[in-house]
Amino acid sequence: MTIVKQNPRVINHLFDELFNNFPATWGKDYATNWSVAPVNIHETNEGFHIELNAPGRNKEDFKVNVENGLLTISFEKKEDTENKEYKTVRREFSFESFKRSFAIDEKVNADAIQAKYENGVLKLYLPKKEEIKIAPKQITIL
Repeated sequence: MTIVKQNPRVINHLFDELFNNFPATWGKDYATNWSVAPVNIHETNEGFHIELNAPGRNKEDFKVNVENGLLTISFEKKEDTENKEYKTVRREFSFESFKRSFAIDEKVNADAIQAKYENGVLKLYLPKKEEIKIAPKQITIL
């Protein structure tokens, strides 16, 4: 029985050559220019925490809106200006536009929603409305 060992560098080089020739848009949906940013949603007694993974962006480029019970988070890709001093040989960074919408419950205090962008994660805090508790009241009979 003969065992043939392959040099991993040769195989990796072969895959690099094969896959680098595919167009950058291969496998993407041409009907829409929006992609989906992944989110984590957590609930506590005080409110909801939404974490949206969006590294490499600027906080000024996000739009967060609440309208008719719908929370919408969006990012639109801005066109890069071409620099004539150097030529880009390979571009792997991808900053696609995205838009995510979430129906918010009537328990959420929409006027107090907070957002901050740190370490590539857009964090939103949706506080719950304070529940009005009706204290039992003893009624005296006259």
